[in-house]
Amino acid sequence: MCRALLAVFLTLVLARYYDSVSVPPHEEVARMARFVVHKCDWASMATISTHDPVKGQPFSNAFSISDGPVGNGTGTPYMYLTHMEISVQDLQVNPQASLSVSLAQTHYCKNHGFDPQSPLCAHIILSGSVIQVQDSEVCVAKAALFDRHPEMKDWPVDHSWFFARFNISQVWVLDYFGGVKTVSPEEYYRAAP
Repeated sequence: MCRALLAVFLTLVLARYYDSVSVPPHEEVARMARFVVHKCDWASMATISTHDPVKGQPFSNAFSISDGPVGNGTGTPYMYLTHMEISVQDLQVNPQASLSVSLAQTHYCKNHGFDPQSPLCAHIILSGSVIQVQDSEVCVAKAALFDRHPEMKDWPVDHSWFFARFNISQVWVLDYFGGVKTVSPEEYYRAAP
């Protein structure tokens, strides 16, 4: 009895630990990009700073993202933002930004012995702009973010939070040795994660 319970427990723990990630083949570049964006819960977003002493220089900051509930991603990264946030202030002057997401935030790379900088630990860089969502898209963004980041529901209301999406203009994929590969937004959205 104890041995059977231990076996069940270990199976559950190992399944969680190994993240049960089945990574697409690196030849399927658009699919890899969609896969990584869907698997990741946060991204590093780089803006052009509007604040001294780094005004005009790249400025990177971590943001929670979601492209939809687990297993049902749309490919569009949504964010929950406030104008009090320093990077959002940058975006008010210049909405252009880049998002970097990596499988290093899952157990996949560590379990395979891949360094976070290794191309085998797939990472995606999205270029584009951040725009506040309107109307019915607010419901989509809210469902996507609050499903993966339930704590957000309790963040202070006096911060005037709003939902935004990353409007993708280019996708850069580093998932294997030999250099970066690019994917158009059209190819990206056509791919199934």
